[in-house]
Amino acid sequence: MRFLKYAVLICVSLVFVSSSFASGKPRVGVLRFTNDTNAGWWRASVGRELQDMLASELASTKSFQVLERKEIDAVLSEQDLGASGRVSKSTRAKMGKIKGAQYLIAGTVSAFEENTSGTGGGIGVAGFSIGGKKEKAYIAVDLKVIDATTGEIVDSRTVEATSSSGGLNLGGHIGIFSGSLGQYSKTPTGKAIRACIIEIADYLQCSMIKGKDDSCMDEYAAKESKRREKTKGSIDLE
Repeated sequence: MRFLKYAVLICVSLVFVSSSFASGKPRVGVLRFTNDTNAGWWRASVGRELQDMLASELASTKSFQVLERKEIDAVLSEQDLGASGRVSKSTRAKMGKIKGAQYLIAGTVSAFEENTSGTGGGIGVAGFSIGGKKEKAYIAVDLKVIDATTGEIVDSRTVEATSSSGGLNLGGHIGIFSGSLGQYSKTPTGKAIRACIIEIADYLQCSMIKGKDDSCMDEYAAKESKRREKTKGSIDLE
C-alpha cells in the first residue's frame, strides 16, 4: 500500500512538472510579413505565406506556444456555431478560452538581391543540370518582438540569408512552399527565403528560451557585429 502511494505521488509530480513546463513556454503570435523591397516574387498573399511558414517553424521547435492568428476567423465561427445550440454540448467548442499572446513577432523584408551570371543552356543528365548560368539570391528581414501588453519592442534584429546555384545543381529544395512562393521552391530565391525563416526561428529560440547568458547569443552577437561592419563598409561617408 505504501509503495502504491509513492507511485501515485510520483505520477502526480510528473504531471505537475510537465504542466508547469508547458505553461512556461512563451505564448507568441506571428503577424503577417510586410515588404519594403521591389522583389519580383512578392505578391499580395506572400505576407501571409511567410507568416504561416514562421509559425510552423516556431511550433516545430516545441519551445513556444504558437497561437493561430491567420485562421482566427474560422476558430471564432466554430465557437459561434457551438453557441447557437446546433452542436451537442459535449463536443462544441467553448467560448472564452482563446489564449492571448504575450509577444507578437513581426517581420519586414528589408532587402532582396538576385544576381545571374554565365551563358545559360546547361546540359541535363539524368535529371541533373551541369554547367549553365549561376544564380545567387540574398534576403534580409528586419525582425521585431513586441510585448503584446505594453506595445514595447523588446527585441529586434536583422536576419540575413544567401543562397546560390550553378555548376552542379542537384535540384533539391528546402522545406515546403505553396501558394505564390511555390514556383520558387527549387530556386536560390526560395532557398534563401526558407533559410531566413529557419534562422529567425533559431534566433528566437536562443533569445527567448535559452536566455542571454547562453553561448548561442554570443554567436548571434558576432553575426550582428559582422553585418553592421559590412553595411558600414558599403557606405561612402564624406
